[in-house]
Amino acid sequence: MAGAKEMMGCSLIQLSSFDTCNTATSFPFRQNQNRFLANPVLLPWKQRRVHLRRVAKVRAAVTVRNKNREDFKETLMKHWDAFTDKIGRNVVLELISTEEDPTERVHYTEEFTVDSNFGLPGVITVTNKHQKEFFLESITIEGFACGPLHFPCNSWVQSNTDHPAKRIFFSNQPFLPNETPKGLRALRQQDLKDIRGNGNGVRKLSDRIYDFDVYNDLGNPDTGVDFARPTLGDIQAESRVEKPMPMYVPRDEQFEESKQKTFSAGRLRAVLHNLLPQLKASISAYNRDINSFADVDDLFKEGLLKLGLQDEAMKNLPLPKMVTKIQESSQGLLKYEPPKVVSRDKFAWLRDDEFARQALAGVNPVNIERITVFPPVSKLDPEIYGPQESALKEEHIASQLNGMTVQQALEENKLYTVDYHDIYLPFLDKINALDGRKSYATRTIFFLTPNGTLKPIAIELSLPHTAPCSQSKSVVTPPVDATSYWIWQLAKAHVCSNDAGVHQLVNHWLRTHACMEPFILAAHRQLSAMHPIFKLLDPHMRYTLEINALARQSLINADGVIESCFTPGRYCMEMSAVAYRSHWRFDKEGLPADLIRRGIAVPDPTQPHGLKLLIEDYPYASDGLLIWNAIENWILTYVNHYYPNSSLIHNDRELQCWYHESVYVGHADLSNEDWWPTLNTPDDLVSILTTIIWLASAQHAALNFGQYPYSGYVPNRPPLMRRLIPEENDPDSHRLGGADVEIVEAFYRFAAEIREVEKEIEKWNGDRRLRNRCGAGVLPYELLAPSSDPGVTCRGVPNSVSI
Repeated sequence: MAGAKEMMGCSLIQLSSFDTCNTATSFPFRQNQNRFLANPVLLPWKQRRVHLRRVAKVRAAVTVRNKNREDFKETLMKHWDAFTDKIGRNVVLELISTEEDPTERVHYTEEFTVDSNFGLPGVITVTNKHQKEFFLESITIEGFACGPLHFPCNSWVQSNTDHPAKRIFFSNQPFLPNETPKGLRALRQQDLKDIRGNGNGVRKLSDRIYDFDVYNDLGNPDTGVDFARPTLGDIQAESRVEKPMPMYVPRDEQFEESKQKTFSAGRLRAVLHNLLPQLKASISAYNRDINSFADVDDLFKEGLLKLGLQDEAMKNLPLPKMVTKIQESSQGLLKYEPPKVVSRDKFAWLRDDEFARQALAGVNPVNIERITVFPPVSKLDPEIYGPQESALKEEHIASQLNGMTVQQALEENKLYTVDYHDIYLPFLDKINALDGRKSYATRTIFFLTPNGTLKPIAIELSLPHTAPCSQSKSVVTPPVDATSYWIWQLAKAHVCSNDAGVHQLVNHWLRTHACMEPFILAAHRQLSAMHPIFKLLDPHMRYTLEINALARQSLINADGVIESCFTPGRYCMEMSAVAYRSHWRFDKEGLPADLIRRGIAVPDPTQPHGLKLLIEDYPYASDGLLIWNAIENWILTYVNHYYPNSSLIHNDRELQCWYHESVYVGHADLSNEDWWPTLNTPDDLVSILTTIIWLASAQHAALNFGQYPYSGYVPNRPPLMRRLIPEENDPDSHRLGGADVEIVEAFYRFAAEIREVEKEIEKWNGDRRLRNRCGAGVLPYELLAPSSDPGVTCRGVPNSVSI
């Protein structure tokens, strides 16, 4: 029973009750030339014959976010809106300040009348009759006996000329599907139908349709054979949307202006840092790369333009004045901040102890695993890749085991490895055929010392097996003289390069960004905005689709940043896809399961999180388990509140459709694997949700926010290696980076537990007995410290996979 009348040049908000047909009169709000009015003028309604009835007045407080910038088209539309507001029978007097409105958010209120038997509002529908979109942040309804009712909107509302359907916004009260009040059931289904779309037509940037796609547009063969790439799905390659044209993501997933401004500034800095070394090489009379550690240091001391580029730019670049202005106005834009890894000890990265420590507390602390069999054995097909046996022998490491035999070291859990043999070896022929790129498949063996630190004791370097008697594997051990010292350093550099590639292509991109995407898409498509599980997941899904779309255009595409900067080059995404098919398992992505899989921990019911770490001073694991435990406790309370028994899980069609679509559509390549968790009980749901939220928040933080602090100093983690290690007879051998009270209380307990986690981490970082996180020249492990000040701080755990 809608009482709304369509009005020219205004937005109509309509209030719906939980009951079947009690709908209140709508009210309009309008926008002036600069902003939404704080006190909108009501348009007069046409006279209607109505029955005399008791009425009540309620007030709606609406929060709308202003745009900071407008393009010419938006400005034109704004003036058209102002014009249409003034035609007809309405005269609006507006007081406009001479100053620009500095506020980002505008709050205004309006009263409207409802029947006394209206019930509680459950839905507000919005029609935007302006020519342009606006961002509706929230609406709060006051005047009902139950107190204020909140409608979190956080969405762009499009003009009805582009999107005629009314926008539906639900109150903050969550409902399982079979508990949805009768008055809201049809609207719940309609909203999900709108979000899924019909699969037809061309997507507009203003659409809010969520649908699945495959990553088959990373290559661009139309621009040349060098840009062709194998498809990563089962269909043919698709044409790319190249910059500056934006790639489609649903409108509400796009960055808001403040986020876009921050991201654009960071991207400009990255572009200039990538571009200027190339400019330097191309216009320099010597056409040289960085040749010494002093050149690297100058990146942080002097900046890029002062490294010989400025004078040559004035002579050779077509726009020298622009370069000068960039330098003068950039306030350090062309100058690198010193990475934290060299801020305390300039040469710490050269030492073996720091090399080993970063396997536990660096930017990629998720590959270290316990050795149970020595020598290690490859799992690759010997018919294709040669003998599975390692070149490592007992005599290579016997002198480094503090008097133990190898068997004793194995039994006492003293031997560990970072093993990249199987992931790199299948690609080495192709990688090493690329110009200026050379790689080994590496294995590194570590010994756990009595003081709790790791010591590297051997590195195996493997090349493709070419003939029965070929020497394709070699072992490098800690140095005993000057020559072996530099051989050892170069071997460690190749290990770090392997590590940088696996970190970026597998652990960071694949395991957090890409593998989260199906769960996010399915959540929007199958879970209503009023579903309690959608409300739980919503903050952990924000921005991920936009970040991934930007990655497809600039980072993981053919000849993009990743291919340009990492040794595997054009084979980067193929390596990532192979890792997905052969190694990724959702049931092992949770932290406890991952630690057990890697042999780093064993079950121990006496511990708070049910695990005993075999490397006690393992900062990533110890900090991570505190956060994992806090997340799990919070989700356990939340899930048990809404699902006190398993029948509710079985009968929740939206929930079951979400999980089914996440697996069978989003992860179709692996959907038939028997390791997928079932979703039959509340405990199943707790486990699945804890894993997803862990991956989106803490796991991504541990893998993302240490990139510049550790990898920004390139010698510490060289992403691209140009040569193999010289042989002794090689001439080069001589020149050796809104709910129920119970849920609110549970959330506050969760927040308090996270604060306690942070205190515990700070205490551990100050404990001088823990040498992997405290000591002279040691960078404290703060990547999983929950809070952070503004800026790049090398700490802080966000809600979602973002940057």
